[in-house]
Amino acid sequence: MEPESEVAITKPADPVNPVRVRGDLDPGLSRWMWLVKWILAIPHYIVLFFLHIAYFILTVVVFFAILFTGKYPKAIFDFNVGVVRWSWRVSFYALYVLGTDKYPPFSLKANDEYPADLEIDYPEQLSRGLVLVKWWLLVIPQYLILIALTSGLSFAMGDSEDWAGATSIPLMAVLLLVAVIGLLFTGRYPQGLYDFLVGIARWSIRVQVYASLMRDEYPPFRLDQGAREP
Repeated sequence: MEPESEVAITKPADPVNPVRVRGDLDPGLSRWMWLVKWILAIPHYIVLFFLHIAYFILTVVVFFAILFTGKYPKAIFDFNVGVVRWSWRVSFYALYVLGTDKYPPFSLKANDEYPADLEIDYPEQLSRGLVLVKWWLLVIPQYLILIALTSGLSFAMGDSEDWAGATSIPLMAVLLLVAVIGLLFTGRYPQGLYDFLVGIARWSIRVQVYASLMRDEYPPFRLDQGAREP
């Protein structure tokens, strides 16, 4: 009697997110350089100002292209991905994460050597109907959650019952301040805070990509923390 053949049951692999954000923490961060990095990045702010104007105009053009053809022009897609990538690198270096002391390159292209980068898969076909609502209506729940994650902690100035004079401190600014104080006195960036800040940035970028019509996949309601995609 021949033995019964074994049937291998394999669990399907989780789908790869079409928007992949990377931010590797620099292990040799300076204790004090975070004080000046936002100034050193001023040339990037100037370039990004004009790049984002082009990004907005091209996204309007893409809106009509998708509406009539269902296609996102590849050249515009590559440019807009480059703008998002450039913005992420500058934010990682000088603004929202402060995860590296390595100066960001003036480039739209991917760079495996830089600690922060991202990839967005090009969509061969996009829904003509979704383009009408996803950039404003469907994305509202995502905006509300991101506001809750990044909004301020309110406190009253003077009389504790006088909320009319309340001042708001952005939560991310508070967390980043705690992180840099830890870096200043211990020479180490608190890992938990780092993972959380990168997670918020990753979520924000996914929502931006969706609202900018670059993908049809709805961003997951999930805070994927850490340097790399799960």
